[in-house]
Amino acid sequence: MLRLSREEISQVMQEKLVKHGVPGDVAADCANLLVENSIDGIYSHGVNRFPRIISYLDKGYIKAGNVPTLVESFGAFEKWDGNLGMGNTNAKFCMDRAIALAHTYGIGCIALRHTNHWMRGGTYGLQAADAGCIGICWTNTQPNMPAWGAKDRRIGNNPLIFCVPKEGGHVMMDGAMAQFSYGAIESARLAGKQLPVPGGFDTQGNITCDPAEIEKTWRVLPIGYWKGSCISIMLDMMAATLSEGNSVSEVGKLGEDEFSLSQVLIAIDLKRITPNYEAIVEHIIQDIKASERVDENTQILYPNEPCYISRQDNLQNGIPVHESVWESILAL
Repeated sequence: MLRLSREEISQVMQEKLVKHGVPGDVAADCANLLVENSIDGIYSHGVNRFPRIISYLDKGYIKAGNVPTLVESFGAFEKWDGNLGMGNTNAKFCMDRAIALAHTYGIGCIALRHTNHWMRGGTYGLQAADAGCIGICWTNTQPNMPAWGAKDRRIGNNPLIFCVPKEGGHVMMDGAMAQFSYGAIESARLAGKQLPVPGGFDTQGNITCDPAEIEKTWRVLPIGYWKGSCISIMLDMMAATLSEGNSVSEVGKLGEDEFSLSQVLIAIDLKRITPNYEAIVEHIIQDIKASERVDENTQILYPNEPCYISRQDNLQNGIPVHESVWESILAL
């Protein structure tokens, strides 16, 4: 395992993006967003994903020079077309729009169609929280998960994010509707580890913790079994109708790769609506941390607190990158 500086990683990725036709400002934003994900310990949606971005540029799924354009505006709600531009920079732009609307109306909602994989969805929840807003966002995906009771994949793992601002480290839930995202499954395989709890089915139809087996079948478990399946369907339905973009089913008809997605990004100006929100947030966190522990040696952390612990370590010691991943990036 290598330990590399944020500057080195970002510079190399920017150079590779520009080499593949991405404008310099978009390349810088894209690379920095990926690096930040890895600094927070979300390696599956950070540097590890970079080779796939380059492959999507080469295949024409990502249109290097395209940026979002406004389709319609209804007060605090706007509909945008991503024009198949870079997924993470499209999402960052649209959350900025949601924040601007929230500062005017108290709430802002952006529906985005024809965009690409946004990498770590939590990036945009944190972006809202940095502006004193609650951030809520979700995306649909290609059909990569069976509906409850089904064998074939017809629904998406459709990541959902909730983020509340907090001094010293925002509180956030960032989770796919599968027990594990495919990125997390890939990271476990690369690390030679089993999943901590069952995450899908193996080639024999048995529930398994083996990430390699799950990658063979693409049969991941929805969170909460039937409940996760239901939430996945509803998120897809809302994203597709609000944006007038593709549903999971329609994304699946485009081919084996995942592009032309639909997303929703919402910001609520919490600082303006509830000026004393920090005291409320802190009270809830302290009450949770006062819980009786199952294991006295394991502290109880609030949602997203582990990312801040990883961040301190990675900023001090360098960002962990697998040698094979770094070699593949350098070869692009």
